[in-house]
Amino acid sequence: MQLVFEHEGVPPALQTFADDSDRRRLSGTATKAVLRLVDAWHGSNAEGAALLGVSESTWDRIKAGTWEGTLSQDQLTRASALIGVFKGLHLLFADDMADRWPKLANSGPLFDQLTPVQAMIEGGIPRMLETRQYIDALRGGL
Repeated sequence: MQLVFEHEGVPPALQTFADDSDRRRLSGTATKAVLRLVDAWHGSNAEGAALLGVSESTWDRIKAGTWEGTLSQDQLTRASALIGVFKGLHLLFADDMADRWPKLANSGPLFDQLTPVQAMIEGGIPRMLETRQYIDALRGGL
């Protein structure tokens, strides 16, 4: 089967979250997803805000549904990585471990006795992407 692109011979552009209209379009869905995964992981408001890269007052407005802002390119990258970690964990584990794992101390070299949530907060986007790759590798996705 051959894939046909909208413009024959031209591959679709990679999503970089650089375009303002894309960021506006994706921000609402991304914030809802991050709210849900932080809740599933029993994360605190401070952890949710730090993972998404927003202030705690902005996180409170997001939770209350009163925030009408647009996430930055970095914040959408964070959301994408977190959603990938969440999805990968739910593919890897068939039980509640998928939602407990992010808050369990981990002896792996990527985490150095921190919980994955703590490691991702401390390491920012690079650690979030590494955590996503780690989960994908564990489930045989790489």
